[in-house]
Amino acid sequence: MKDFLKMTFASIIGMMIAGFILLILSISVIGGMVATTEVATTVKDNSVFVLDLKGNIVERYEDNPIEQLLGEEITTRGLDDILSSIKKAKNDTKIRGILINAETFACSTASLQDIRDAIMDFKESGKFVVAYSDTYSQGAYYVSTAADKVFLNPSGSISWHGLSAQTMFLKDLLDKVGVKMQIFRVGTYKSAVEPFIATEMSDANREQTLAFTKSIWNEIVGEVSEARNIPTDKLNEMADACMDFQPAETYIENGMADKLMYKDEVLAYLKELTGTSEKSTLATLTLDDMKNVISPTISKSRDVIAVYYAYGEIDNMTSSYDEGINSEKVIKHLRDLRNDDKVKAVVLRVNSPGGSAYGSEQIWREVSLLKEKKPVVVSMGDYAASGGYYISCAADWIVAQPTTLTGSIGIFGMIPDASELITKKLGIKIDGVKTNKLADMGDMSRPFNSEEGALIQKMVNNGYELFTKRCAEGRNMPIDSLKAIAEGRVWSGEMAKNLKLVDELGNLECAINKAAELSGLSEYKLASYPKKIDFVTSLISNAKPERYISSKMEETFGEFGNSFLMLKSLNKADRIQARIPFEVSIK
Repeated sequence: MKDFLKMTFASIIGMMIAGFILLILSISVIGGMVATTEVATTVKDNSVFVLDLKGNIVERYEDNPIEQLLGEEITTRGLDDILSSIKKAKNDTKIRGILINAETFACSTASLQDIRDAIMDFKESGKFVVAYSDTYSQGAYYVSTAADKVFLNPSGSISWHGLSAQTMFLKDLLDKVGVKMQIFRVGTYKSAVEPFIATEMSDANREQTLAFTKSIWNEIVGEVSEARNIPTDKLNEMADACMDFQPAETYIENGMADKLMYKDEVLAYLKELTGTSEKSTLATLTLDDMKNVISPTISKSRDVIAVYYAYGEIDNMTSSYDEGINSEKVIKHLRDLRNDDKVKAVVLRVNSPGGSAYGSEQIWREVSLLKEKKPVVVSMGDYAASGGYYISCAADWIVAQPTTLTGSIGIFGMIPDASELITKKLGIKIDGVKTNKLADMGDMSRPFNSEEGALIQKMVNNGYELFTKRCAEGRNMPIDSLKAIAEGRVWSGEMAKNLKLVDELGNLECAINKAAELSGLSEYKLASYPKKIDFVTSLISNAKPERYISSKMEETFGEFGNSFLMLKSLNKADRIQARIPFEVSIK
């Protein structure tokens, strides 16, 4: 028996040692893989930066070692990497131009506008920009119209059909499982709760969604019209006809593209532009290459303008892993920036649909304290709405893209009543005792009574009053004027500018320039925060099974992935939310 136990124990120890060695070897292998990609890129003369518009674009992305280990293709790219790469390409004398290679591409509208603005700025250098695709998605085509020439494969197509906004409604699903949502809200337009209590848009929600969707579409049409010299009326006529399924020649006839070309012809054209001989290989750079190009314009100044990225949902309502805006971490980071004497101004880059009302209030407090010591400028991304606007409103200056979704100044509470599921469908009976009449308040096995409902509604009302007070003070507006444009209504950036919720229309670069102006700096360094995590930390954090599963949910179900993740994580949600509609897909 003793020998058996010894052998068993030895086997276990051996397996643990072998597992540890395998882990170390795996880390070493992946570390080597990553190290090879982090070597500074050498740029050859007459190079072309090939900007692949493919996959999913997010505000900021950190490489996933697990995907590298499994040999999976990286399908997500960071907007920050794209914008910085375009800027480096502009300033590098060895890079002659950009080829926009448009493929399957998922990107929100304001991020599309950011990329397009960066390409327009690149063209000021006098370098060329050429776009090519077999099939342009509507978003990729919008970006590509910034190019000098738009080429299309003779068997290709261009999507041009207008915008639609869709929301997934879950009421019937919840009815089937026996769950009802108890709703408490303030704001006629606060429609984030509608997916749980209705099967279609309310009139108010339909009104606001149509308004901001039209505003975004008009912005896109206006820019394409100017770039391609096509009247806006004609562009709308073509959208009504749905250009997605037209013969390739039609796009040339209507001025949407310049020429039908095969890939080899585009390559020959690029060689001609760069002075590369026919028999020589064209020098090209990918986005991964550009990320490792050392910028030739690094300032020697000790003064710093910090760009702090706050993106995702506030306090992770729909995330089962450490993503989004964690209010405690953000507060600590902003406090560190406040106390760093080298940091002369902060640009808060907000790309958030909101989330926890409590977390939003805590971040607002820290932004207010930061503002007392140094200028704070907000740059809004795709979303800076509800809680995203809450954390923005205290800034000295707010910059948004015309296509940003913002506002949604409203509060709601949502608590499930699972009494039908528990008692009728599952046949579970619950009984107990209590010392006070509301001791079991919030028990999902029964609905709220009138007294309990009144308490929750009062809390929501108080939250709304605080939210509107913060916004009115931050924007220097009378509270009544602020409330007239609040009510939970979502606005486009262009609409918000007219309502004085936003100071300036522009991109991140505009916000940085304003921060320099407010801080009186002519020379400065840019520094991005929070710092991206190192390889080992990334490996450990990405090794969590739930993170990998969640990422695959998003990849598999696309625009509906977050809806399923949100259902999974309802139990983690803050009871009071400042958030725009849970899933609005604009495409």
